[in-house]
Amino acid sequence: MSRMQPATSFDEAAIAGLVDHFYEKVRRDPQIGPIFNAAVHDWDEHKRLLTSFWASVALRAGSYRGNPMAAHRPHPIRIEHFEHWLALWGETCAEELDEAHAAQMLEYAQRIGSSLKLGLGLHPQARPFGVPIVGAGH
Repeated sequence: MSRMQPATSFDEAAIAGLVDHFYEKVRRDPQIGPIFNAAVHDWDEHKRLLTSFWASVALRAGSYRGNPMAAHRPHPIRIEHFEHWLALWGETCAEELDEAHAAQMLEYAQRIGSSLKLGLGLHPQARPFGVPIVGAGH
């Protein structure tokens, strides 16, 4: 259920509302929903973990303990999934937060997404190092 007015205060409660609304969309989404629904066994716990993650990112809460790269590595995630996730995130931020905080949360997500894509080998600009392979017989 969406609020009519974005949250005016930016605190852990606002982030929890954002995360809840966002992951309700994700669960129903035909493109990324199946990946999340296969990976997440306890949605309430997942939302608590992600609220902690985003509070640590945006509020410097320091409450998140986890490894986002390791959490994403075993799943069949493609670059278009990141782009779709980011579009949904931006839409939900605009619905849930004031303009400044929505922009801030979108920027954080873009930077984190770039790091994850790079770490998962999905970054379109990533190029091999170009180090020649030296044969044993040369």
